[in-house]
Amino acid sequence: MSNEKTATKPAVSESIFQKVISHAKEYGFVFQSSEIYDGLASVYDYGQNGVELKNNLKMCWWKAMTQLNDNIVGIDAAILMHPKTWVASGHVASFADPMLDNKDSKKRYRADQLLEKHADELIAKGEAVKAQQVLDIMNEHLKTNDLKALLDLILAEKIKCPLSNTANWTEIRQFNLMFSTQLGAMAEESSEIYLRPETAQGIFVNYLNVQKSGRMKLPFGIAQIGKAFRNEIVARQFIFRMREFEQMEMQFFIQPGTQKEWYEKWKATRLQWHKALGLPADKLQYHDHVKLAHYADAAVDIEFEFPFGFKEMEGIHSRTDFDLTEHEKLSKKKQQYYDNDINKNYVPYVIETSVGADRLFLAHLCNAYTEEQGTDANGEVKERIYLKFHPAIAPIKAAIFPLTKKDSLPEKAMQIFNDLKLDFNLNYEEKDSIGKRYTRQDLLGTPFCITVDHQTLEDNTVTIRYRDTAEQKRLPIAALHKEIGDAVSMKRIFELL
Repeated sequence: MSNEKTATKPAVSESIFQKVISHAKEYGFVFQSSEIYDGLASVYDYGQNGVELKNNLKMCWWKAMTQLNDNIVGIDAAILMHPKTWVASGHVASFADPMLDNKDSKKRYRADQLLEKHADELIAKGEAVKAQQVLDIMNEHLKTNDLKALLDLILAEKIKCPLSNTANWTEIRQFNLMFSTQLGAMAEESSEIYLRPETAQGIFVNYLNVQKSGRMKLPFGIAQIGKAFRNEIVARQFIFRMREFEQMEMQFFIQPGTQKEWYEKWKATRLQWHKALGLPADKLQYHDHVKLAHYADAAVDIEFEFPFGFKEMEGIHSRTDFDLTEHEKLSKKKQQYYDNDINKNYVPYVIETSVGADRLFLAHLCNAYTEEQGTDANGEVKERIYLKFHPAIAPIKAAIFPLTKKDSLPEKAMQIFNDLKLDFNLNYEEKDSIGKRYTRQDLLGTPFCITVDHQTLEDNTVTIRYRDTAEQKRLPIAALHKEIGDAVSMKRIFELL
């Protein structure tokens, strides 16, 4: 997404981010891909708890789009598409980043990212005005595609390669970010196609199929969750920028001339959705695009304050009729909609909402990571670390513990586990002291811990512990389903929308 960089000072220490990354691996959220072979750069796998969190976030988005809106439906388009798709969308001609190589280290870098890193270093030294000047000049050169002037700026600022510590740079060239592959079993018979760099085009080429088969009337939307691929040369900041990532996009088809109204509506709706999921209002902000993409007449990012500063998490774009018109030209197939209300054919305009599932995941992981200091029963200062997820998105909803491994407590605990597991994702643990089990569930972000003790055998009550406060109370077993269900239901989120 096109955007201008502005100088912002990170509000949270980078050391916190390193703790989040370590926590993600240690507790089964995110692993480096192919780690036993020293990993594949900028590609990550989601572990047993990470996949639950990510799926919960995706389901919240999907239901908020398709279930709460009677004029939005979903599709699942293929990753591989006809090569002409990417010609029509403009990706073949213009989907590129300005790259340069260091002749000594043989490493390749994105020119804008070198300058952004340099600006961050200037800010750290208290030279924020100078940093903004550098970024303003960079943005101007990027607008005019003046690659020579961009290189001159890098040389003037004495920016060096982090590995070789030299400024022995090549010229800057545009590098296309699409992954290409061959379609066909035999090399001589195959044709070049691309792994999709975005999911939006799968919606655009199916817009008429959905409209006609579903008898959809404008305005209506098509939602999709799917993988996309970009050959990022300098991917960084953990899962924030990856080569294989997942997008959650909705394209909303409207009558031309109404785009400003719908753009403002979706802008507000999407921000409210993030707040409803538990991201604090003071960690969210809009950032309007100064330089617009070739297809847009308005664009804004919803940014979240990550430990490394405010960064884009979701984009809302008024895409005009660019995509459908270009596909109509190249395919020779009409993409027009007949509007009975005004008795007229036209190519619809489009409002796009596009959120990165991985960036959303990272935002919630960073926001949930909580370090607290308190005192124990003996008055000693203790540090407590837990993940403060909204219960609806927590990977594990509740953990069931027998106090001991004897006296029929495991059997009673397993009975409760089996009664609840069809409705909630649960964890069952017998190992270690009850305190250590509580601590582990805190580190996984589990909202409730349920302990079965000897009193349970007498009166069918259990001790339920609440993650955020560490408070405990006795509760009848029969009340557990409602207690957990009320807290983890998506209704809690949807009530705020």
